[in-house]
Amino acid sequence: MSQSSRPTSPSLQPLDRWTAALALGLGLAIGAVLWGGDRGAARVREFNWQGKQVGAGDRALIFTFSRPMDRRSVEENFKIDPPLAGKFSWAGRRMAYTLAEPVPYGGTVFQVTINGAKDRFAQTDAPTSQPFAGQFQSRDRALVYLGVTGEEASRLVLYNLTRQERQVLTPPELVVLDFKPYPEGDRLLFSATDRRQFEAGQFDPKLYTITTGINYAAVDPLGQNPVSTDPNPQAGLLRQILNSDNYQNLKFDLAPNGETIVVQRANKANPGVDFGLWVIQGDEEAQPLDTAPGGEFLIAPDSQSVVMAQGQGLAVLPLESGAEPLDFLPQFGQVLDLAADGTRAAMVRFNNDYTKSLFLVTNQGTQRELWRTDGSIVSTIFDPTQSILYSLVTRLVPGDTYQEAPFIIAINLQEALAAPETEAPSNAGVKALARLATQRDITMSVSPDGLALLFDQIGPSDQDNALEPRGSDGKPVGDSQLWLLPLVVAAEPGIEVELPQPEPLPIPGIRPQWLP
Repeated sequence: MSQSSRPTSPSLQPLDRWTAALALGLGLAIGAVLWGGDRGAARVREFNWQGKQVGAGDRALIFTFSRPMDRRSVEENFKIDPPLAGKFSWAGRRMAYTLAEPVPYGGTVFQVTINGAKDRFAQTDAPTSQPFAGQFQSRDRALVYLGVTGEEASRLVLYNLTRQERQVLTPPELVVLDFKPYPEGDRLLFSATDRRQFEAGQFDPKLYTITTGINYAAVDPLGQNPVSTDPNPQAGLLRQILNSDNYQNLKFDLAPNGETIVVQRANKANPGVDFGLWVIQGDEEAQPLDTAPGGEFLIAPDSQSVVMAQGQGLAVLPLESGAEPLDFLPQFGQVLDLAADGTRAAMVRFNNDYTKSLFLVTNQGTQRELWRTDGSIVSTIFDPTQSILYSLVTRLVPGDTYQEAPFIIAINLQEALAAPETEAPSNAGVKALARLATQRDITMSVSPDGLALLFDQIGPSDQDNALEPRGSDGKPVGDSQLWLLPLVVAAEPGIEVELPQPEPLPIPGIRPQWLP
């Protein structure tokens, strides 16, 4: 019987020995790093505003560090030039600096530095992080208005207040009636009718969008001018959103998310029966909202509901056909503005003695009367911090002729809510900012940074010419002037400040609106 042979192990080739040695060396190196930690100098890995152009919607500077940091040393060595007030918060290696107020507009370049900070596990008192330097820029001050003279008449005009540049946006064949900016300022939503039809006495508005040529997605490395993914962003690109073949388009509103449009429409063949709200979601076709008809309305900050005058009160309705109302406020007849976070609303109550009351209504059930007048409460706007309510109000002028004297007031809501509640408003926190010419057709707009207020002053026209632009009351506009009012109202109760005077702008226009 033959003896069985045992298998022999193959010997390692040179390449195999080299590969095994390399794998062993890498394993030992990784283990050493994991055991001893990353001993490189700490640094800022990411800054969310680096090289960007920021606006009122941007509220927090966020820094991501490469290592856990000594938080006190970072905060003590953190600087912004020009300074911006804010507060720090941390989540692991991420630090947020949340601004107390929006970044002031005007194209200012802000420098951010962190020099001398230490990481948490440093064994020395000396700085152990790499110095950081970053920058960002605030948006230009820009507004849009409706022109009243020359080639601008009844057309939308963009005016860059920072650079003193003016551009007509809409084509001459359209007469613009109303407009609203989109949240990013890149487009405008507006209603307009054909100029030839308008001159012939016909009123048949359609809804359009038009580009402004602005894109805040990024800035160049030096933080100078806005740039876009499109190398040549264009202004004046027109697109029809809603026709008027069978329905007449009346009032409209644009949701805060920029995706939802609500339009009040009436059937041309049967306006008394087929009248109500229609909803446009994104690029979809307009759909009727199956709900009882009503009057003036505003889309809520959640972009999913609408507040509308309905019956003997205000109804909060979801933007879904057939859905039950979310709430009903029978004591109020008009909603003027809604705070951006949805917690507060400015509403009007019509009293039995023919006066009108301005109320602050909160989602916590508070209903506080702020102001009462024998004239009108034309409009109100919450400031960006939602602590001040700017209101355009009127009072009756004594005499045989009916006249209303308008003026702008600022109401410090913290002070108003802290005052004892009485049967009549105490006018706590109310400060008159400007007295205006005796007229009622006035539009005002608060800047996104809360530092300035725009308003128009319209003079009557001597002729009732169909070619002339018309105010919200339907009357032809004669002379018109835009005004800028700096806002320096103290947010803290009891602090007196000197009231600034309105400044005339070199712009003949009406219905001014700040761009976001």
